[in-house]
Amino acid sequence: MPTRIPPQILHTLLFCMLGVAVIFSSGMGYIRIPAVDVIHTVLSSIIPFGSLPLPDSSQPNAIIIMDVRLPRILAAALVGGGLALAGGVFQAILLNPLADPYTLGISSGAAFGASTAFILPILGITVPFMISVPVFAFLGAMATLFAVFYLAAGDDRLSSNTLILSGVIVAAILSAAIGFIKYLADEEVNTIIFWLMGSFIGKSWQDVGILLCVLLPGVLFIQFYARDLNIMALGQSTADTLGVNSAHIRRYLLVCASILTAVCVSSAGVIGFIGLIVPHIIRHLSGPDNRVLLPASFLAGATLLLLADTITRAVLPHEIPIGILTALIGGPFFCYIFRKKQLGAAYER
Repeated sequence: MPTRIPPQILHTLLFCMLGVAVIFSSGMGYIRIPAVDVIHTVLSSIIPFGSLPLPDSSQPNAIIIMDVRLPRILAAALVGGGLALAGGVFQAILLNPLADPYTLGISSGAAFGASTAFILPILGITVPFMISVPVFAFLGAMATLFAVFYLAAGDDRLSSNTLILSGVIVAAILSAAIGFIKYLADEEVNTIIFWLMGSFIGKSWQDVGILLCVLLPGVLFIQFYARDLNIMALGQSTADTLGVNSAHIRRYLLVCASILTAVCVSSAGVIGFIGLIVPHIIRHLSGPDNRVLLPASFLAGATLLLLADTITRAVLPHEIPIGILTALIGGPFFCYIFRKKQLGAAYER
């Protein structure tokens, strides 16, 4: 039996871990800044009327922290939390520990939309990359979701097998389309490949604000239906008996989780495995109760992706795309989960 941690303690512990990670990550980089100076700088920027004025020698550090590092750090935390939360929702809906935000091909749709934005100049359409790439990535992700729903429309209950199969079909088509766009891109192919690997370089407070505006309502909406997710896990007939409309709630939560994934991918590129490994680990600590699991997954995902981005930014000799590091971490973990599930099925037989 895995060790269960009481919900209040688990959430408090994860929140404190995230706060510590933000503080120490803000001080790491080419110029090292002590944690005390980081806290002083952040507080002096938050508290109005200059109640905590900075000494003149700390002004460069304030610019480094508030204008360069902190927006990137918060963006990484929000994206990690959003992907982990979406992964927890997908696993709860599909009742499959191998499900993640990309099960329904949402990431492929975002990648296709962003790739299309990169070749707009070749087509004679001039749109700033800072606007076109996130917008097209988001539109591509949402279009993919509707395509999956269209293919699964014959199943009124939107069963897990139908949704997964529809997602696989759409993702395969989009993968071929992305390959064709790379062929057409010519000189822009390197830019497309780099974006597809994921990165938080150049994130600003505007990016943080956009993420917050979408993630905060999404977190509240998903948490509102966490109890219904618990009931749905008991089976279709039980859920119907208790008055839970499984088909409608499954559709609502799929749309919400897909929107979270679309916003995260459109902001940072394709970052895999966060939505797979985080809910799976947290489930061993919190148990299957989604009212505890989902908020804990958000906090743990935020911490994990923040630490991964800090490693690529401040620890490695040369910065690499964050998607490569998460794939190196998540790939073996995915194999472990898959193998464990196979052994469990064989034991049950």
